[in-house]
Amino acid sequence: MHPFKPAGAGLRTRLFQIIFESNTPVGKGFDIALALLIVFSVAVVLLDSVESFHQHYAELFYYTEWLITLLFTLEIALRIYCLDKPMQYLKSFYGVIDILAVAPTWLALVLPGAQTLVVIRLLRLLRLLRVLEMMSLVGQGKLLVDALKRSRGQITLFLFAVMMLVTIFSSILYLIEPAEAGFTSIPKAIYWGIVTLTTVGYGDIAPVTPLGQFISIMVMLTGYSIIALPVGVFSAEVINTLRNERYSDEACPGCGKHQHEKNARYCKFCGTWLNEETVDPRAEPPGK
Repeated sequence: MHPFKPAGAGLRTRLFQIIFESNTPVGKGFDIALALLIVFSVAVVLLDSVESFHQHYAELFYYTEWLITLLFTLEIALRIYCLDKPMQYLKSFYGVIDILAVAPTWLALVLPGAQTLVVIRLLRLLRLLRVLEMMSLVGQGKLLVDALKRSRGQITLFLFAVMMLVTIFSSILYLIEPAEAGFTSIPKAIYWGIVTLTTVGYGDIAPVTPLGQFISIMVMLTGYSIIALPVGVFSAEVINTLRNERYSDEACPGCGKHQHEKNARYCKFCGTWLNEETVDPRAEPPGK
């Protein structure tokens, strides 16, 4: 939930509900339209950086960028208008991103060199985070982050072992390969080792001796063998996170079995009432 509050009743409250909330059809429509406009504006920036497109459509890109900037500026103005504390919004992460998203175009009017800041407009992509948050999609991202935190120990150990192997193999290549092959230093050899282990294979550095080529084969086979290991560890943690969110850790008082859903009231194995602090509503009262 965001910490912002509307400035008052009436139009400001209505604008607040549309812009900052998405629990109404109009609010959801605004979020979707804003997301599409953000993606479109980033596409314009990307296409304008291509020389062939810039030569043919420079004027179209220029006016399109100004139209998008005016729409974003209007949106920021409405956000400020409908808030009780506008400075709180302007100082927030999303407020800074919103200002940076439109600043380069406006600065180009007064500062000729400000056009070089065009790449800053790509920060508009970060505005999608707020749209996704309003549309309740960030929860899925938090699930992945939790799984990554759970598996950070295994992944760190894996990366350390990989770097150790790469350093050893690369040092050997540095000793046996001539400088003409590109192995002029150990860091250069480590670069070759990482490129080879990940099976990228740029080809700018390659061993020429039979022993070096044999070691290259061993490094590539090692890469094929272990490159999927962290993916498996991460996937297992995602499954564990989903299971922890769905199932309770408490055992059934009747049969002692686990894996009951958190909202379950009866054991799915023996039918026993799970909440030991309350009485089973199906049980007959004492004395009957």
